[in-house]
Amino acid sequence: MRLRHIVLGTTVAAAAVGTIASRTLVSAPPPDNIFFEAPTALVAPPEPIAGPGVIGAVRDPMSNSVEAAFQMPELPILARPEQDDLAAIVQALAMPPWEATVETGDTLDVLLSRAEMDAQMRAEIALAVAVEYDLRRLRPGHRLSVGFRLDGSPAIVTLTVDDGIRIEVTLDDTIAGRTIAPAASTVERAGQLLVSGSIYASLDRAGVPPRFAVDLAQVLGDTVDFRRDLQGGESLNILWGQPILPDGSEVGQPLLTYAALDLADDRFEIVWSDEDRGRATVYLNGEILRTVAPPVEGARLSSVFGQRKHPIYGNMRMHTGVDYAAAAGTPIAATAPGRVSFIGWRNGYGRVVEIAHGSDTLTRYAHLSAVPEGLTVGNRVQAGEVIGQVGETGTATAPNLHYEVRVDGRPIDPLGEELLASAESLDTGDATAILEATRTRFATTLSEDT
Repeated sequence: MRLRHIVLGTTVAAAAVGTIASRTLVSAPPPDNIFFEAPTALVAPPEPIAGPGVIGAVRDPMSNSVEAAFQMPELPILARPEQDDLAAIVQALAMPPWEATVETGDTLDVLLSRAEMDAQMRAEIALAVAVEYDLRRLRPGHRLSVGFRLDGSPAIVTLTVDDGIRIEVTLDDTIAGRTIAPAASTVERAGQLLVSGSIYASLDRAGVPPRFAVDLAQVLGDTVDFRRDLQGGESLNILWGQPILPDGSEVGQPLLTYAALDLADDRFEIVWSDEDRGRATVYLNGEILRTVAPPVEGARLSSVFGQRKHPIYGNMRMHTGVDYAAAAGTPIAATAPGRVSFIGWRNGYGRVVEIAHGSDTLTRYAHLSAVPEGLTVGNRVQAGEVIGQVGETGTATAPNLHYEVRVDGRPIDPLGEELLASAESLDTGDATAILEATRTRFATTLSEDT
């Protein structure tokens, strides 16, 4: 009886050892005297030991000592991983991922074939990626990686595109894709320079994004002639925000916050709104000059208000608005709150949206390629709300927005002194406080950068 009991205990212990081995953990070997000689006196069967991390341990009731104890560390409970953790788990447990950088002439299908995926899987992955990202925008420098499971089968495909954005496609029972945008923060940077030559070249030499020359031209173009008024040696201060990723790499476009240009005895200062990125307040010697709100953010001012030679008919005609050159389909925003008074076609203007601001002021947006679905006459719109897309309908030589401001039916210069404010007016006290706070931010940031 005693011998049969000892053999049974050993069988249980062996089974336990087998379970541990399947988890690739190593347990201590059983002691040499696990099969001991039976004593002549009748003894009670060994008493099992219970406790965390103890498997197959028994206690000899005669000596109260543990005869065979197989210890193992506590194991975490293995659960089905969440979707967000799949990439990390695959990377930690499986073979290294296959990686490639997109080169000229590469397509997604070509890259996946290099990763030895069959045609059906490549097609399904391409479809999942296309739902999240326009594959026509695939270009050199983008990166593709394929992560594998322990059995060597592909588990996840990741396409990294501009600004650190990743398109992940998981290959499970169903193939699904999602877009992951990196968590970027914005750091403020400041630059101080003397103008020599063009604004663009001066910014570039100082290490400040030269694209800010376009923003300055849009805001000050009707007041400052950058070719004739700049003699060289003018002081220019710039404050801007740059989105960065946790690793310090820059993403997205830098955004101007503040600019100050000293010209002769005058100082022009511009403060861009944090809430409404299209809106800027212009100060002359500390006093509000006007508020500027381009209807197309980042567009190039291609034609100003006034007499000009018509680009199609060739004769001198009055240009009753300003033109912003931009790619077809670029969103167009209302420059002020109001009510839609007209949507339709107006001869050379092409497709038009008009917005009434009170009883005497109207803004006109012309050459549109499209109008948002659901936008109808009578709708109330807010400043910054999209009311159309850039096009070249009507009499136009290229995609652009023709923007007009009319007061009592008379066209006025949208960039002139009578400019319609883009939002609720700032009172003088608020405007002065904002300018002073922005000046302080510039001085602090400049001292930290230098």
